[in-house]
Parts: sequence; structure tokens; C-alpha cells
Amino acid sequence: MDFRYSDRAQQMLSALDVFMRRDILPANAEWHRQAARGLYPLELVDRLKRRAQSEGLWNLFLPGLKDDEPGTRLSNLDYAPLAEMMGRAPWAAEIFNCNAPDTGNMELLHLFATPPQYETWLTPLLYGEMRSCVAISEPDVASSDPTNLQTTILRDGDDYVVNGRKWFITGAQHPNCKFAIVMGLSDASPDASPHARHSMVIVPMDAPGFRIVRNIPVMGHRAIDGHCELVFRDVRVPKENLIGAEGQGFALAQARLGPGRVHHCMRTIGQCELALELMAERALERKTFGKTLADNANIQDWIAHSRLEIDQARLLVLHAAWKIDNDGAKAAHVDVSAIKVVAAQLQTRVLDRAMQVFGAMGLTPDTPLAALWSWGRAMRFLDGPDEVHLRSIARAELKKAKAARGDNVQLFVPPDL
Repeated sequence: MDFRYSDRAQQMLSALDVFMRRDILPANAEWHRQAARGLYPLELVDRLKRRAQSEGLWNLFLPGLKDDEPGTRLSNLDYAPLAEMMGRAPWAAEIFNCNAPDTGNMELLHLFATPPQYETWLTPLLYGEMRSCVAISEPDVASSDPTNLQTTILRDGDDYVVNGRKWFITGAQHPNCKFAIVMGLSDASPDASPHARHSMVIVPMDAPGFRIVRNIPVMGHRAIDGHCELVFRDVRVPKENLIGAEGQGFALAQARLGPGRVHHCMRTIGQCELALELMAERALERKTFGKTLADNANIQDWIAHSRLEIDQARLLVLHAAWKIDNDGAKAAHVDVSAIKVVAAQLQTRVLDRAMQVFGAMGLTPDTPLAALWSWGRAMRFLDGPDEVHLRSIARAELKKAKAARGDNVQLFVPPDL
């Protein structure tokens, strides 16, 4: 395993760095000004998206791009440093058509869409002409165990009828969000396999009976594009909107979530790097009791621990990306679970230290720290809570231990010696 960035990745990283400094950072204040007024800065975003596409900084996340599809085909390993740089401005990923949840939906449709689905839904996503959301989590059940999902997707003639409620659906209020990929129960028979009872369908946002109930604040922050609660009341969609086959919902969800979790972790590394830079600068500038904060041993320890932990997490993320590239997402599922836990917990630790160095200012919108800390805390739930991923990791270790039981018995020293 060689984790040096390839020549191509380094070239793309240089081009992205220029774009970030020239276009994203100068627009950051305007983006936040409009967002603070409850307005999505659509004109600003669309202008920058057109520029990014013209400069070849487009669909960087999708290794399986075909020759006639827009974008730059990169491996997950090559994409990692680019996602890290995008993460430094949380709204930047959309400019390069690399934003969640669209990336996961594009991956899913790229793998399983029928030709009509490809033309109607995937092509506009690939060109950045529309946005989408994915509706899995529900308010009335523990969605960390998706066998609990109660929303129904039942066949009725040439249609599927969707009934249920979803929540924390990212991007549902984006002005260009045109459809949701909905996961629900399609086989309610008691003898059906728990992991073969669910399906996924495409539901247009303007379908009769489909309603956005509210945009739910997360840690006191209301996302401008929404973390929404959705209601489906006898929503009819044609049978052609089924993704894959009936009962494949779990397999489709795993195919969709694996690479997406890696992208989240990559962006987290970039946000932690930003926090460390801000913390170190603040420590050099701020004086208390006759000396700079940087002269205090505990502050130096925070900076050093942050450097070590970020580098450790980055190596783990790169390894997971490398494994997906070489062995596939299914083979890397334990590695993905590991980075999901490590990255989320890393972000809350590093951001907490940076906020402490900044003092009360670190709690305000004057810096990005409080918002990034909140996002790190939310990451411990989104795409599966820590406990689910830890369970997967432990099961993998116990499986290995069962297979190798007794192999180490000769390392024990008998008591008579």
C-alpha cells in the first residue's frame, strides 16, 4: 500500500486549491449572509457550479463514470485529498457536484437504474441540474435497525403506493430538489426474511400526498437546505420507479452508503485540519497572564494530540478508500465502520479543543468552530450511530477469534514452570 498521492491526484488538488482560494473563500461571506436570511444562495451556487464544470472539477467522486458522462473519473484514493479540501468550506462540495446526499444517489442509480430512470433522474444529477434526497430514517422506530422501518411501499396494479413518515432527510428543502429515494416495507408477510422485505422507489417531490412537514433544527442550527420531516399519504408512483427488484432495499442501501460514509470522513479530516490551523494561530496571538496561550504546556499538548489524531484518522480513511478501490465496498465494510466512528469522534475532540482556545468567541458564529463541532456530534448518528458500527467491528473480530480459537495456547506458560 502506497498512500502517496498520485500525480493525477496532486494535479487535481492544485487546481482545486486555486478554485477554493479564488472563488469559494471570497464567496463564503455572501453565502452565509443569504443563508442567515433563510434564502438558499442559488444564483451564487449555480454560477460557481458552471465555472467548476468548465474547469474539469466535476463529479470527482464517481470512479465508474462512463466516457460520455460529465466529470472526472477518480479512484476513491485519489478523491480523498480533494474531498478533504472541500470539507474546509462545508457548502463547497455542491459546487463540484460532490455533495451528499446526491453523491450516494448518483452511485446507486449508476449501479441499478433502468434506462428510463437513468435518463429522467440520473442524467440531470450528473449535470448538476437538479438535487435529490434519500428517505430512510423514521421518527417512530429505532432506524439504526432498518428492519424496524414501517413506511410501506405496496404494489397496486401498475403503481406502488407509499404511506409513512420519514425524518432528518437532508436536502429535501433545497430549491432544486426534485425527487426522493424512499426505502420502505414492500412485503409485510410475517414469514418473509427480515432483510428481504424492503424496497426502494423514486418519489417526485411534487407527487400528490407527499408533504414536507418541517425543517428540523440540529443542535440549534437549521440547515438552509433542510433536515426535514416528510409525510407520505397514499403517494402513488408508477411501478417503473422501483429501483432494482422488490426486496432488495437492504442491499441497495449498503451499496449506496459505503462510499458515502468515506466521503463524509474525508471532509471531516479537512474540517479538523482547519480547526487545528485556527487553534494554533489563536494560541500564538492571544495573551493571558503575560504570555501567549502557545506558551502553556496544556495548549501545546492539545495541538500535538490533534496533529497525531488527525494523521492517524487520515491514514485509516485512506486505507478504507484503497480497500474499496481494490476489493470493493462490501469487502471494506468493517474498514468503513471503523473510519465512521473514528472520524466523528475525532471532529468533536479537535473542535472542542479549538473552541476552548478561542474562548467565548469559539461559541459564536464569528468562527466556523461551533458549527463544525455540531456537525461532528451529528456525525455520530448520521449514516448509522457509533454503536452500530462498533458492533460490526466487534463481530468481525469475534468471527476471526472463533476461527483461530486455540492458536495461541502455546504462548501461555504452565504454572509448574
